[in-house]
Amino acid sequence: MLILGINCYLHDSSACLIGDGKIIAFVSEERLNRKKHDGGFPRMSIEYCLKEAGVKLPEVDHIAYYWDPWIGLASRGWYMLTHPVKAFGGGGRTHGGQASTDAWWNMVTVRECMEREFGVAIPKTKFHFIEHHLAHAASTFFVSEFDIADILTIDASGEWDTCLKLSGEGNRLKLIQRMSNPHSMGIVYGAFTQYLGYLLSCDEGKVMGLSSYGKDAYREFFDRIIRAEPDGTFSIDESYFNMITMRQPWLYGEKIVKEFGPPRGKKDPVTKFHEDLSSSLQWATNRIGLHLARDMHQRSGNRNICVAGGVALNSVMNGHILINGPYEKFYAQPASADDGTSLGAALYVQHVKLGAARSFVMDHAYWGPEFTDADCEAALKAHHVDYKRVDNVEQITARWLADGKIVGWFQGRMEVGPRALGNRSILADPRKAEMKDILNARVKHRESYRPFAPSCLVERASEYFHSKGHPTPYMLLVFDVLPEKRKIIPAITHVDGTGRLQTVSRNQNPKYYKLIEEFGKITGVPVVLNTSYNIMGEPIVCTPDDAVKCYLGTGIDSLALGNFIAEKNT
Repeated sequence: MLILGINCYLHDSSACLIGDGKIIAFVSEERLNRKKHDGGFPRMSIEYCLKEAGVKLPEVDHIAYYWDPWIGLASRGWYMLTHPVKAFGGGGRTHGGQASTDAWWNMVTVRECMEREFGVAIPKTKFHFIEHHLAHAASTFFVSEFDIADILTIDASGEWDTCLKLSGEGNRLKLIQRMSNPHSMGIVYGAFTQYLGYLLSCDEGKVMGLSSYGKDAYREFFDRIIRAEPDGTFSIDESYFNMITMRQPWLYGEKIVKEFGPPRGKKDPVTKFHEDLSSSLQWATNRIGLHLARDMHQRSGNRNICVAGGVALNSVMNGHILINGPYEKFYAQPASADDGTSLGAALYVQHVKLGAARSFVMDHAYWGPEFTDADCEAALKAHHVDYKRVDNVEQITARWLADGKIVGWFQGRMEVGPRALGNRSILADPRKAEMKDILNARVKHRESYRPFAPSCLVERASEYFHSKGHPTPYMLLVFDVLPEKRKIIPAITHVDGTGRLQTVSRNQNPKYYKLIEEFGKITGVPVVLNTSYNIMGEPIVCTPDDAVKCYLGTGIDSLALGNFIAEKNT
């Protein structure tokens, strides 16, 4: 049984092919076409998935689409009828979380688009529209290790919903509670991302990083506009936002400008006010996330929680829920935002619509393209790079890192999700305090306040982080670095003493594990600094050619490309 899941026409397009409930291939379109956050039809992603399985499109049994445009149209139509002043007062523009008229038509006709794109008819393939938040829920619970868990999905907006609480058991999902427009934590976070001078549905992570530099001086304001309700929901004072139809291309409304003054321009300096506003926004996000989780647990008594949705990429909130909340175990798959809904849509068809039992746990992130030694060597030759083949790339790379080199590390199948997890990574020594500034200036070309993440051997993580033994292989939880270790690994210790941890196990990624293990033998520290193999504004590298170009065009000192190594003259 082959099921193809697809996501397109808003942002972060992707495709995922599963066979008998197991992932065969899974990739975001941006990695293949090199257009960051691309929302177009994912032709290249679909082609890759089909090629990986060795099949043609007509051989796919089911196609699952991550959105139900008919529900979206009906919900918006009802809102326009019942709230005519709000619905028609803004000129009809819509934010990135809701489908425009063009996007709606593309969604309705997506099957016909596939037939045109691939030049084939697919009359025997059954097509399914899956509700957006149900796709999010399926994407996390059905690949978790849990037979029973609570599920929280939270983002800007699906067809109309902005947050769902569900319980999962076996192959069943049961709705506990839903929250819908205009009450959206994703829109609130996106609005202030825009107000602070950053890009919606792109730069929310920058705001999360900036928040650690400030103090939550504006708690009272956020308490006033975001209310935690006694029934376990939350409500937003929508008068501060352009949430349904927008009078301008901004989510923040005039009342926010009156409250805080003009928004920050993209090139304006970041001030203490911006830091404090970010910190207060993050405080409010943590508060609502914990409120939702506590209510779910009180209703169910379950020990496990799964999360998904764009807001679930907020690893500070996730860590806050796990450390301060009632749950013992936490799971989120690495593509928690909309790129993961292609996986979720396919899984929803497999387990809910077809009733198939679960037989698969997603315990690693490596489902993208892989390249041969011949591919790697061809890229090096094409760019006239001096190189040599080695049998001990892990040991050589560990020595480079211990000597202060910045290394481009390209191995195996590409990760899914927005974070590099040890196959498409730039690595450095976390013991050198100056390494953060060097990387931001010489390699990443990004804001100086943005932190870098630690990758640590899973068995040793509790020696360095207040993680309480929780594995976090997908870098989706922020923990405190233990106070006595902060001077040992300063380059990955954020200004507030935290780190967005990735734990690495031998089973999940033996080559990356061995590299960190070798670094630990040399230095006594089983932690490396890990950041995505790209520069600001570009997707993470996918191919050997992408990797070599980035190596040559930045301040990366050394390259480990499969079993080939290269060093720049220093």
